[in-house]
Amino acid sequence: MKPPKTLDTIIGYHAHIYFKDAAERTVAETLRAQIGERFRVQLGRWHDRLVGPHARPMYQVAFEVHQFAAFVPWLMINRAGLTILVHPDTRHPRQDHLVNALWFGEVLPILNVEQLPVSTVGEPDETIAPNTTPTLAA
Repeated sequence: MKPPKTLDTIIGYHAHIYFKDAAERTVAETLRAQIGERFRVQLGRWHDRLVGPHARPMYQVAFEVHQFAAFVPWLMINRAGLTILVHPDTRHPRQDHLVNALWFGEVLPILNVEQLPVSTVGEPDETIAPNTTPTLAA
């Protein structure tokens, strides 16, 4: 058996906020605004159609390791029925999406698994560039 991985292998996190129709997109818009008001994160662009390995339209929220303890529990209790995937960035995208993931709500299939690199070790790390300015406490 391999020794356990250390927590410093996690360089950040992604939360994928999914929506399946216009009504859920409206809920996702509200959640997005609430996130931006409360957390200094990087809100990604809207994907109104399937993209990459994702089985529904969505947007991504990238956040730093130190934010996990506050942001993820907040998402758990404020997701308003939306399906959310949270995964670490360990430089192993395929494993992060398929094995190291947390799901809130419906567990969706991961499509086109072959599009997810097995490893990005040796490539430049993704920089999380917060684009929100929180004005409210979580």
